[in-house]
Amino acid sequence: MPYLFTTDDQQQEMLDTIGVSSMEELLAQVPADLRLDRPLDIPPALTEPELERHLRQLASQNVTGDRRVCFLGGGAYDHFIPAVVDEIVSRGEFYTAYTPYQAEASQGSLQAFFEFQTLICQLTGMEVANASLYEGGTAVSEAVFMAERVTGRDKRVVILGSVHPQYREVVETYTHHLDCEVVTVPTPDGFADIGEVKDALNDETSCLVIQHPNYFGCLEDAADLVQAAHDMGALAIVSTNPITLGVLKRPGDYGADIVVAEGQPLGIPLQYGGPYLGLFACREKFVRKMPGRLIGQAKDRNGRTCYVLSLQTREQHIRRDKATSNICTNQGLLALRATVYLSTLGPQGLKEVANLSCQKTHYAAEKLTAIDGLTLAYDRPFFHEFTLKCEGDATKLRDKAAQAGYDIGPEIDTDTLLLAVTEQRTKEEIDRLVDALA
Repeated sequence: MPYLFTTDDQQQEMLDTIGVSSMEELLAQVPADLRLDRPLDIPPALTEPELERHLRQLASQNVTGDRRVCFLGGGAYDHFIPAVVDEIVSRGEFYTAYTPYQAEASQGSLQAFFEFQTLICQLTGMEVANASLYEGGTAVSEAVFMAERVTGRDKRVVILGSVHPQYREVVETYTHHLDCEVVTVPTPDGFADIGEVKDALNDETSCLVIQHPNYFGCLEDAADLVQAAHDMGALAIVSTNPITLGVLKRPGDYGADIVVAEGQPLGIPLQYGGPYLGLFACREKFVRKMPGRLIGQAKDRNGRTCYVLSLQTREQHIRRDKATSNICTNQGLLALRATVYLSTLGPQGLKEVANLSCQKTHYAAEKLTAIDGLTLAYDRPFFHEFTLKCEGDATKLRDKAAQAGYDIGPEIDTDTLLLAVTEQRTKEEIDRLVDALA
């Protein structure tokens, strides 16, 4: 939005229109001790050329994935994005579309969301998906609240220590002022011990939150964990990486009740932490408890296919105490990116991306652990991310890689690093990283 400045004469004209003589009179209701009695401590004004030059200098300090080789992971990944994704989402009818408050006038947007929901159901093996949430962390929290509504248990939640730490922090923040205990099961070996998980579950537990593959890159005994939750009458919430589902069994196929994910790998570029996309799917029998919006397909009075907002149980539409969530919109443009990405790749393309990522990750792990002082932190199967243990300070290893033009990390502990390898990385890039750290 352009900056609209006002002259002194224009400001006085506005003051006269509302019936006050000065800014001081306008602000008289603000107590004097709350007013700033000095000019703002900001640099002097710049001319437009000077300002543009200054902003370009600041922007040049940003380092993007186009300028460095990215082995970063931890929830956001450098995957290839087909050009068609940007081409379609940049069309004016999509790029400027707003939340469809008058759904009947938004058939194009609703159809796109309907296709998105269909693809997410196919991807996760679930029966119902909503029209997206904000990102992976809040999707986990919304799933926890939904599990409490479904089970009628709102006093206890069990979450694995191998779940992304930021996701766990969001859950703890959401439940901080509620009478709900969040129990974290430690995972010192990089994955959950089924016996310890069973000990943490009881008949007051609403849900068990699992991440598979988990934050450390390891594969969990997902089916056994889901069964353990069901044995106690709790719901099983699985947070997953959608790319891995090109190869791994779908959560719906091993009994998950609610599946959530960070949708960033599906055609959304790395962009300083967001905005990203929350995926959310569940069993059809829980649909009335699901947060956000559900787009449905119907027929108009002339028998033509049309799209409707079938479910929108949010506080703006119904009584506040009946709302399932305060999610007030959806990430429509980002959901469209995911839709175009998945449609472009298709099942075979997604499988190839997953296979390439997995194979290149294992090649990188084999080469890196051949270096003295570097080992795998966990003896556990992994997919396209793994934890590397270093003899000494992991920060020094990160700095050494950065000096060679490679971004690795993040640090999990003082002597461990998390590395991710996607289909984007070439054998030459991996070999050069190995040479730089050797």
